[in-house]
Amino acid sequence: METTTPNEKGTIPADLLAILCCPETKQEVSLLAPDVVDRLNQRIAKGDLNTKGGQSVKEKIDGGLLRKDGTIVYPIRDQIPIMLIEEGMLLAESDISPA
Repeated sequence: METTTPNEKGTIPADLLAILCCPETKQEVSLLAPDVVDRLNQRIAKGDLNTKGGQSVKEKIDGGLLRKDGTIVYPIRDQIPIMLIEEGMLLAESDISPA
């Protein structure tokens, strides 16, 4: 099975990515760039990133799936996308914009 970027824990197979969508809005999702993952992990380390369910994110992510509108990221851990509405992470514009 081919992955979108081989041998990285933050990726998923391309054929799976093609069929996934946001469970809340049904918008398309795309893989996060590595620099965005790094910025989110920095916010997680500071306790400054919350889920849509209102909980502070405690565990760093290996990757993420960005909703098309750019407001929510679903985490990927060990090549497993966590596609639960309440686990979606709320983004700030600065998370996805270049620094």
